Amino acid sequence: MRLDTPADHTNEAERLLRTATQYPGDREPLLLRAAAHLELAGDRARATTLYDTLLSTPPAPDNPHLVRALKAANLWEYGHEAEARAIIEGLRAMKPTNATAWEIIGEALEAHDELEASEETFTAAARALAPLPHDEEVTYPTQSLLTSRHRVRRLLGLWHDDWDVLADRMHLGTVPLDELHDPKRTWALGSSDPAELKAEITRLRSELGSYRTALSRPFPVAVLLWPREELTELLAAYPELEAEYPTYEAHLTDLEASLRELASAGTPNLGIVRGTVPSYEAFAASETASPSNADLLPQYATTLAARGRATPWPPSRTGPCWCGSGTAYGECHGKE
Repeated sequence: MRLDTPADHTNEAERLLRTATQYPGDREPLLLRAAAHLELAGDRARATTLYDTLLSTPPAPDNPHLVRALKAANLWEYGHEAEARAIIEGLRAMKPTNATAWEIIGEALEAHDELEASEETFTAAARALAPLPHDEEVTYPTQSLLTSRHRVRRLLGLWHDDWDVLADRMHLGTVPLDELHDPKRTWALGSSDPAELKAEITRLRSELGSYRTALSRPFPVAVLLWPREELTELLAAYPELEAEYPTYEAHLTDLEASLRELASAGTPNLGIVRGTVPSYEAFAASETASPSNADLLPQYATTLAARGRATPWPPSRTGPCWCGSGTAYGECHGKE
């Protein structure tokens, strides 16, 4: 049955409360579900009462930190900010071992535009639950927490750190986290303004149309270009790739030579795609392969080209060179 109205959620909460009375062994999960339905019904005060019941009435809950986190998030939503903040500070000091509790308080801060405090909370959680270097298997709740941390740091415009790289590696979707957590997209999808949501849907449809158009073109043969800073970061993380890229200058020279060789062989629709380390790592994760595997590089270039990311080669002789030097192509890599 779909629960579409506040009355539906209230009725479901009442049913769960009756069931909790009949099955006291399942009291905690049943009361938590009932509290969630009361929040959806708009009866946040009664939801708080259920959280207090779990925390103050024997038997003690199995996950007290989770209950406190849910209570804090609920309190903040109906005007009890000071009490919510006090609970959040208390939880941070306790350093819970429950990843979901950390994520709830981090997202509560994020929802109220406390992005810096949210990032600090998620980072404290990462230190507690996923200390680096992290060679052990990461649990699903911790993966979810690191993904949420990635989103908040993207909203703040922060550079990727090792936990962001770990989140990218664990992400199995075809769209990289950097694209999913694009700030403009995140703010638009979090808006309650119908006009903003409609504009975002229109933008997504336009992106889909551009993607389909790119796929309908003659498939380009694209060569991968690493900007200097990205190549430095790539080789620092994966020194096994130094054989492919001995120096930045050699990389540029080899790229131009490869394109000229392809052109002389009659290959049409040549292009250049720019790589980034986070995007490449996300692609490697989607292929369940290590980024240090050089065989992935041409596949990565082809994937970027399929998404319409390729810049046609060669540029005009008087136009700027593809390498980004600012010099005309004919006076830079386009020299005879």
